[in-house]
Amino acid sequence: SPGVENRMKRTSLIFEKPHTVVIKEEPLPAPGTGEVLIKTIFSAVSAGSELLIYRGLMPSGLPADMTIKALSKPFRYPLKYGYASVGEVVAVGSGIDQQWRGRQVFCFHPHESHYTATIEDIMVLPAAVDPKEALFLPNMESAVNFLMDGRPAIGERVCVFGQGIVGLLTTALLAQYPLRQLVTFDRYSARRRASMDAGADIALDPEDPASTDALPDAGDPNVTAGLADLVFELSGNPQALNQAIQVAGFGGRIVLGSWYGRQEARLDLGGRFHRNRIQLISSQVSTLAPEFSGRWSKNRRLNVAWEMIRRIKPADFITHRYDIRQAEQAFQLLDERPEEAIQMVLTYE
Repeated sequence: SPGVENRMKRTSLIFEKPHTVVIKEEPLPAPGTGEVLIKTIFSAVSAGSELLIYRGLMPSGLPADMTIKALSKPFRYPLKYGYASVGEVVAVGSGIDQQWRGRQVFCFHPHESHYTATIEDIMVLPAAVDPKEALFLPNMESAVNFLMDGRPAIGERVCVFGQGIVGLLTTALLAQYPLRQLVTFDRYSARRRASMDAGADIALDPEDPASTDALPDAGDPNVTAGLADLVFELSGNPQALNQAIQVAGFGGRIVLGSWYGRQEARLDLGGRFHRNRIQLISSQVSTLAPEFSGRWSKNRRLNVAWEMIRRIKPADFITHRYDIRQAEQAFQLLDERPEEAIQMVLTYE
């Protein structure tokens, strides 16, 4: 009832300052006209963008996200952040059919136990998609976007730098193509093992000096041994971009999907890059590439991402679950022992 809801509180995760997350109790919001109230079941932690925020490395002056209403304000502490929330509709505002109550929905929203959203800002979970699987929608949409921008072709040799969750999902999608060879790079052995499970032919340590100098020959005498047709840089490490240039062959394409925040990438563009006509392609999921905008929309791309979730079932990549009140412990682990985590999930008991 409204009286009970007014006495309830919601739990919110707030990035207070670098290396400090706090949990705050706030009044439970009531859904307004055209809104629903959602009780969160799970939310997913982005080990890439959220770790940059935790470390104070996000760029200033830019909105946290240009397309997500809940993240439209500029990066500034204190900050609510997060963009993968699955919950249940527990109340509806005026103008909303009562049949919305009890539906499980996905929303691009920060980490908090309850929140209001308009019908336009939520998606009902498709049939046969578990709430834990639904958490992967934003990163799966990113992976779909990377492949759309990279356009892998039959028989190509493809390399992927970074096997965090975005890299693993990208690898899993690429493994469905009839490629000649799929090679992945990551510093952490657990991620390399997950990469092989996702369908990589070879998983290498980029810190091994021999890894990028002597990639295995794909067996084609007309192509320089070890060089790739297509490279995805998804590691979040600015130094990896030079390694991506190093393994790209003549006319090779490099899809740059990493977000570096305020970290600078120092590039060596005076050698192989210039003479080999290598292409650097910026890829970011907030928009569609202009060449797709005539026939594609964000909804069409999201529908493809849902289908890929049903096909790949990525919940096996979840390595850690924390109650939201343990968020400080969760981010300390990501910051200090990133090799232990692939996908971290917050729960709301």
